[in-house]
Amino acid sequence: MQRWRGLEDIPEDWGRSVVTIGSYDGVHRGHQLIIGRAVAKARALGVPSVVVTFSPHPSEVVRPGSHPPILAPYDRRAELMAGLGVDALLILPFTAEFSQLSPADFIVKVLVDKLHARAVIEGPNFRFGHRAAGDVGFLRELGGTYDYEVEVVDLVERGEAGGGVPFSSTLARRLVAEGDMQGAAEILGRPHRVEGVVVRGAQRGRELGFPTANVETAPHTAIPADGVYAGWLTANGERMPAAISVGTNLQFDATERTVEAYAIDRVGLDLYGMHVTVDFLAYVRGMAKFESLDGLLEAIADDVKQARTLTEAYDAER
Repeated sequence: MQRWRGLEDIPEDWGRSVVTIGSYDGVHRGHQLIIGRAVAKARALGVPSVVVTFSPHPSEVVRPGSHPPILAPYDRRAELMAGLGVDALLILPFTAEFSQLSPADFIVKVLVDKLHARAVIEGPNFRFGHRAAGDVGFLRELGGTYDYEVEVVDLVERGEAGGGVPFSSTLARRLVAEGDMQGAAEILGRPHRVEGVVVRGAQRGRELGFPTANVETAPHTAIPADGVYAGWLTANGERMPAAISVGTNLQFDATERTVEAYAIDRVGLDLYGMHVTVDFLAYVRGMAKFESLDGLLEAIADDVKQARTLTEAYDAER
């Protein structure tokens, strides 16, 4: 999959294409319907498919300080989109100047002049241009002028997550924040992932016999509610069942919120400085302060036992 950062990265000889536009944070099951339809349409027409997204999130430019938690960083989104068969990903730097583009100017500058859109595939609530004034009706109206067709994907994904409301990035973020990892996974189509570099912490886990990887996450990362979780730690391409702790260490009166993963039954791992991923499968328990060190150790041992059972059961079903 080709990856472009800005309109100037698009090859000058780029021909017609099928385009879909959106933030697509999380590339959840609703997004997959739209992107999948764009890929299918492109193949039927014999042209490439392009996903257009923005960095940073438009809300951060329009309303500074309102950046939503990120379900998937751009590299992860690109990986997921490539898996859906997308041919090219265009990440447009969203600046104050760019935010002033009228819907008509956006269509001309992006869809017509650069991507030579043959078709545009969107969801029914798609908005674009200055003050989000453009909608699919306006997009379709100008399609007659600029020789592209518009297809609206009306299919709505929903399930048990969130009480049956339509799947969305907003709902996924809420469920992650609440620690409902099964609900978030239903929307995303996979366990929620957090990633970052392993840094040195207080090393209390090592002293207790349960050494953890302290993962330094990027700003705005969607981190689950404080608690202990079952999941996986992946490093160097190796996926390891893990017991994961999120929050401040109440036992030692710590104040910094951390994500720490203990790779179950692994001895001698040296992950410092490595980029790792942590996938959250299920909530195990809330954070607690124990009356004794023995009480803490007993709880950790039970956390590990539950995490092992849950991850083994999940993998056995796959």
